[in-house]
Amino acid sequence: MRPAVTLATAFAIASLGLMAPGASAQTVEPFADASRLVSIGGSLTEIAYELGAADLLVARDTTATYPAEALELPDVGYMRALAPEGVLSVDPSAILALEGAGPIDAIEVLQSASVPIVFVPDRFDAEGVTTKVTMVGEALARTREATALNEELDARFAELAAETAGIADRKSVLFILSMEAGRINASGTGTAADGIIALAGADNAITDYEGYRQLGEEAIIAADPDVILMMDRGGDHGASETDLLAHPAIALTTAGRTGAVIEMDGSYLLGFGPRTADAGYDLFTAIYGNPDPAP
Repeated sequence: MRPAVTLATAFAIASLGLMAPGASAQTVEPFADASRLVSIGGSLTEIAYELGAADLLVARDTTATYPAEALELPDVGYMRALAPEGVLSVDPSAILALEGAGPIDAIEVLQSASVPIVFVPDRFDAEGVTTKVTMVGEALARTREATALNEELDARFAELAAETAGIADRKSVLFILSMEAGRINASGTGTAADGIIALAGADNAITDYEGYRQLGEEAIIAADPDVILMMDRGGDHGASETDLLAHPAIALTTAGRTGAVIEMDGSYLLGFGPRTADAGYDLFTAIYGNPDPAP
């Protein structure tokens, strides 16, 4: 049998640029003991609940905010800024972690503590979601439940694809991660925002770079998005719709002139877990309006 994908192996593969295709093809041996499971990555926690494995979970990371019951679990910190002491404090027997969890020195400490870890790739498309479900199901010895869930998800993604297939005039969408002191941090390609925009039948307004960057005013005006998409959140990184539309560059875009701003819950919109097909449909209807009823 093939070995479980460990985080140390995943980091090594990622450094060679082979992470996504290699990890997607991996099969996973069930944990020998998953009775004290830590889940690092909100989508993995959601999947564990969907597979009926909630009783195994003893902790989750900060990104796991759904379902509401997950908030009752101890929080071991943000998945990209883990302290190994916090993870080990809950005495885990096994860890599920999304690709990108770290930092790497924290992962090395967890590895040295001999806690079995399965690393799950984080891809931002329909296949990425079902791959997560399959790998979590294998790790937790719930392959039958994972197969059933994936059948449901495949059907929902197919329905979404059918809805978006006939769009004649695709809208361009600018996803804004944050706006601080007038500086706009926006998504390029290769992000969860880019993926959900595509699932919703729209085009990312920014394709010149990967990841997130600050955009200058000229770049915003040149992108001229039809719609602006943001996470519905407050705090220091949030921006009200009024403040956003008052931004001098945003005001000159089509979205700014028409007031086309969509706000959605961040974990729902960008989680790429069991709710992603629903999030894609909700974004689709927010962008294009409710589809005409079938005759």
